[in-house]
Amino acid sequence: MSLGDYRAALTSPGALVPALASALGRFPIAMIGLATLLYVQRETGSFAAAGLVSAGVLAGVSLGSVAQGRIMDRVGPTRPLLIAAALFAGAATTLVAAVETAQPLPVLVGLALASGLVQPALPGASRALWGLLVPAGPRRDAAYSYEAISLEVFFILGPAIAVFLITAPWPGTGLAVAASAMAAGSVGFALSRPVRSQAGPDRPGDADGGPPTGVLGALARPGMRTVALASLGFGLVIGAVEVGVPAATTAMGSVALGGILLSAWSVASVLAGVLYSLRPWPRPLHLRMPVLLGVFAVCVAGMALTGPTGSIPVLVVAMLLAGALITPQVTAHSLAVEIASPAGTATEGFGWVVTAATLGLAAGQSGAGIVVEAAGPAGAFLAGGIAGAAVAVVLWARRGTLAPSAPMKEPAPA
Repeated sequence: MSLGDYRAALTSPGALVPALASALGRFPIAMIGLATLLYVQRETGSFAAAGLVSAGVLAGVSLGSVAQGRIMDRVGPTRPLLIAAALFAGAATTLVAAVETAQPLPVLVGLALASGLVQPALPGASRALWGLLVPAGPRRDAAYSYEAISLEVFFILGPAIAVFLITAPWPGTGLAVAASAMAAGSVGFALSRPVRSQAGPDRPGDADGGPPTGVLGALARPGMRTVALASLGFGLVIGAVEVGVPAATTAMGSVALGGILLSAWSVASVLAGVLYSLRPWPRPLHLRMPVLLGVFAVCVAGMALTGPTGSIPVLVVAMLLAGALITPQVTAHSLAVEIASPAGTATEGFGWVVTAATLGLAAGQSGAGIVVEAAGPAGAFLAGGIAGAAVAVVLWARRGTLAPSAPMKEPAPA
């Protein structure tokens, strides 16, 4: 695979409009949870309450994406995405109105959950479309790599933008921007000609004619459950950092500094990811995931050394070290999906990875919000590091499910 394959895939006939619309709609995927958290925290003054509302959004996404994906498999993506976009715009507007009118916390959490449930499941639909637009081979591999890399960038940059936008005159600006971009991008993607040409289960796309995989789908494979667990642990640690950094910089007297540090984190991730891909270590994928998550967790726990008064140099060094391990982990998850998922379910497998990361973000953000209230930002970093290390230990115990010699049993048909 070369740079020419990426160019050929992205310039395939009919690819430009859905690719641009998909980028617009997928960009806020990791921004919307943090934007909601920061907005609610500004309005209520409580990180604990804000973390619960943000967790409601992310929990809803994790539940709704699977249901939406299965509907799209039956009727095609256009109608489900248009309906979801309309419902999501209404739900997000209702949530903002509830925050502005100081509704009780249970009401805010319920509305947040509802908005997450109807958040358009665009990532899976976008990835599946390349199977229709690009022939099998290096170009299709490049198209799938583009999907994984772009989503990774969105997961990194989205939260940084959310932190910057919290400094706007209205604290709900980040949430409004994220929701608008997601709805508009989903509609544009759904109405593009290549997407409208897909109709029903027999449409061409990202399918290899694999056998039915039962209720669990791709998760029926032990290896796929290991990949999902790795993504969950990754989300747990990221969620703790996304809450801990703004809390730490707020305590230091600068809210905007949090956005700057998260941006630097993003740059470190991209640069280190390029270098790491040239010589990955550990090379065996089944060893790489637990090792990377374990080291990542230790680096984030090291951010607790900032102490109760805050030390910017210590925080910067620890963040850059941790950020260097983000891209290698996401890349490893994407590679492992192709190995662990049953034939014909790679798209679903990738969706489960995103869902697991979303659940991890929800748990990490809500847990960190509670810890910040009780023990300050340093406690959030330490809690996130401990959680990540615990998952890394479990991954090490399960490493055999992804080993090259591990038997890949086909799940029983439903």
